[in-house]
Amino acid sequence: MCGIAGILKFHDEPADRELVERMISAVRHRGPDARGVYCDRNVALGHARLSIIDLAGGQQPMQNVDHSLCITFNGEIFNYLELREELVQKGYRFATSSDTEVILHLYQEHGEDCVKFMNGQWAFAIWDGRRQELFLSRDRLGIRPIFHTRTADAFLFGSEIKCLFACPKVHREIDLNALDQIFTFWFNISPRTTFAGISELPPGHCMRVSKREMRVWRYWSLGFPGGWDSGGRVADREEQWAQQLLDLLKDATRIRLRSDVPVGAYLSGGLDSTVVTALAKQATPSHLKTFSVTFDDAEFDESTYQREASRFLGTDHQEIRCTYDDIGRVFPEVIQHAETPILRTAPAPLYILSQLVHDNGYKVVLTGEGSDEMLGGYDIYKEAKLRRFLAARPDSQIRPLLLKKLYPYLPNVQAQTGAYLKEFFRVETEDSASPFFSHLPRWKLTSKLKLFFSDAVKSEIQARDSFADLESLLPAGFSQWEPFCQAQYLEAIFLLPNYILSSQGDRVAMAHSVEIRLPFLDYRVVEFAAKIPPRLKMKVLNEKYILKKCTAPFIPRSVAERPKQPYRAPDGKAFFAGQPLDYVAELLSPDCLRRSGLFNPAAVEKLVDKFKNGRAIGTKDNMAIVGILSTQLVMHHFVDKPVRTTEYAFS
Repeated sequence: MCGIAGILKFHDEPADRELVERMISAVRHRGPDARGVYCDRNVALGHARLSIIDLAGGQQPMQNVDHSLCITFNGEIFNYLELREELVQKGYRFATSSDTEVILHLYQEHGEDCVKFMNGQWAFAIWDGRRQELFLSRDRLGIRPIFHTRTADAFLFGSEIKCLFACPKVHREIDLNALDQIFTFWFNISPRTTFAGISELPPGHCMRVSKREMRVWRYWSLGFPGGWDSGGRVADREEQWAQQLLDLLKDATRIRLRSDVPVGAYLSGGLDSTVVTALAKQATPSHLKTFSVTFDDAEFDESTYQREASRFLGTDHQEIRCTYDDIGRVFPEVIQHAETPILRTAPAPLYILSQLVHDNGYKVVLTGEGSDEMLGGYDIYKEAKLRRFLAARPDSQIRPLLLKKLYPYLPNVQAQTGAYLKEFFRVETEDSASPFFSHLPRWKLTSKLKLFFSDAVKSEIQARDSFADLESLLPAGFSQWEPFCQAQYLEAIFLLPNYILSSQGDRVAMAHSVEIRLPFLDYRVVEFAAKIPPRLKMKVLNEKYILKKCTAPFIPRSVAERPKQPYRAPDGKAFFAGQPLDYVAELLSPDCLRRSGLFNPAAVEKLVDKFKNGRAIGTKDNMAIVGILSTQLVMHHFVDKPVRTTEYAFS
């Protein structure tokens, strides 16, 4: 992985090399191994390199032979060897053994359709000198980020928003509509970002930029069939579905082990990371190093399963312990890298984990993200299934008790009566017809956090309809999909890239110069998984049934059969259970809240008192304190003061 940045001037004036150097300096953590800048009249491209493939010859920005093209590239093309061979047969000659040069020649051969041949994770920009245009692209699922903005005289892009803030002409202001979306869905809807006037290139999209115009288009989309075979025929094909899935996962893992540096793996103790680790062990004869994070709090700790999986698979395992104090200590750094408010502290332990990977001399790790979205692993899928079941018999006194099966790891839920759960998960008449049926309980709960907004913010967003904004992005045919698949789409296309792969993925890993690779998000696996009948993904309430079936022979039985426990971390306690944190007191003080103008100081003060006095309970209070504090940190890092960069010499 790397950091990229660039500028295209709209007028006939030279691009500012010094500015691009500052932009790249702002993301030096993404590429500490080498830096470079390319300038050609009104365009400049910058690159900060994390060397993984072709350590000696893959320097960027990279040009083709006749210097008509130049690329700055963040990512990996995992099928680059196969693509390279095809290009050689067509007469192309290579000066390096890097995947970067493969992209350049692939663009020469296929133009903007080049991305359709690539299997990988990427964000790149190619300067096409003949056409005098920038061509930018982002991978199908949004594993790698790219942001852009315009000033009066230029187009700017970068791997992170702090690249753009290196330009003094780029305005720094919170987008209140984005804040409204975050405090509804947990994420802002791409291309919108937390900052007004700054956009993100959405996953599966490309764009062309010239002096005359800017055009954005989608080159890939996720779809589900409108119906499946009868139950009998599905059952007959169960073995076939399982074998095809396993074959694809094996190959997806195999090509993600291509690297000129050692590749490790995260081992969380859950099914997904254990499967990926097992497949990696099968694919390589060398020893495999695995990493995990453990917690003092037993509610969140999965170390027993992590160690059992490591012993079973024979990995060289290392773990790092995470305390309340650790989360509170690193949280400001996490938000500086995330560049957006978040409602949970879950990215913080992963930030600490990536530091462990870095300290062990590793640059690349395999992870299990994407399995829950594509193979039906989340509790929200079970929840939607049970809510529809309850809606058919709303007077039943027994059916609400089934809801206790959803969250065995949440003591507060287990303590509730069937009547409370029935009320909390009730299905209104209008809910049944909503395209967001599966997510309404979550989003309605999250929306209550907006009670903490200041009157000015409430007034500004009251005319907005975030649900309508999201509904406008749903594909044609969405209403014809099975409800299970509708829920999968919402998770995979919106929450996954805009939170899981960003705040909890790329940003906290690259903060310590670590690249994550995700076999479950190989586009071949994703497209195949979309075709698998829902009843094989979740058999009654047995989540990821088909994955368990095809991988059972080579993972520990205890991991395969354990109840699903999503990755979580301590939230509010991280800021109030240990030593007092000066930044928390300052940012949540009435004076600081009044200066930012985003939250009601009196309401926040009452919330803080609840945590200090041990009276804060439940998800709502925890999300509120994390969301408010992280928003205040965004203001502190990016709005109230300039982004700091470290200057260094460019070769």
